[in-house]
Amino acid sequence: MVILQTVAAAVAFSVIGIVIGLFLLGIDRRISARMQARIGPILIQPFYDIRKLFSKDNIVPENAIPSIFHAAPIVALASSIIVLLYLPIGSMMPILGGYGDLILVMYLLAVPSLAMVAGGFASGSPYATVGSQREMVSMIAYELPLASAVIAIAWLLYSKGISDPFTLQAIVENPVWTLVGPIGFLGLLLLMLTLAWVTPAELSKIPFDSPEAETELAGGLLVEYSGKNLGLFTVAQGVKTLVMGGLAVAIFFPWNISPLLGLGSYAALAVDAAFFFLKVVLLMIISVTAIRTGLARFRITHVVTIFWVYLGLAGLLGLSLVILDSVVMGVL
Repeated sequence: MVILQTVAAAVAFSVIGIVIGLFLLGIDRRISARMQARIGPILIQPFYDIRKLFSKDNIVPENAIPSIFHAAPIVALASSIIVLLYLPIGSMMPILGGYGDLILVMYLLAVPSLAMVAGGFASGSPYATVGSQREMVSMIAYELPLASAVIAIAWLLYSKGISDPFTLQAIVENPVWTLVGPIGFLGLLLLMLTLAWVTPAELSKIPFDSPEAETELAGGLLVEYSGKNLGLFTVAQGVKTLVMGGLAVAIFFPWNISPLLGLGSYAALAVDAAFFFLKVVLLMIISVTAIRTGLARFRITHVVTIFWVYLGLAGLLGLSLVILDSVVMGVL
């Protein structure tokens, strides 16, 4: 019975995640258009796009490896949904929270990108091959600042004697801002800004979209995809957008609104979930929409420099300030 309830909850969360993920793509396109003084598409345009893509056949290039070419979008979507099941939504604890931690989530986040890389190489297109190579370089580049943020948060919880410091549930139940002094606050601020810059790279958004680069590579690693396969990649992108926003909310903004309103039971769950998605939307507008609208695409060499030098140092400095706050300043 418990297994059936877990499966039913996982299916329901997956459907909700896909719907909200597509809405996030619509919000991103709409607000970006308004920032550029354009009307832009309607919010539900991604749903129309998906319906159109799923009504078309898949076209497989002559030089492609069909098995990998078809499997890549399925793996990308499945892995994105699995990560979603590890996230706490408002006051609802994660469905798979007892079977993994933040380290596992960090590695699962890489799977959709690896699937796109495999699909690009399997397509046999020179444009897709160059795009896949760029995607691999980008992944290697942003792992350092991302790992710095994860290690700092886990170390902070561990230093406070909190059990299971790598689990998202422990992070949500112990807001990190309440565990530090002024120096640690600056460190956390640096880590939050670092994660905000990693997010568009994880999502292959401008200015870190050199693997796709439509004006250079005609779509890069997805250039040969069409029909249902391209639709699956688009859905996976929407779910991963929700995941990245949800991860930032869980780490840096885990507070719920139901205690302030004096709500309980199902009303609290509903209000907290709505508040959670509102926070995700606001964060994605700031860290994805505003950045991609205000900046031009970086060259792949600049991407490596930005993540390995500037954001890498920022992440390490944030980690150092958190440790300094706890150890040297005697906050412990």
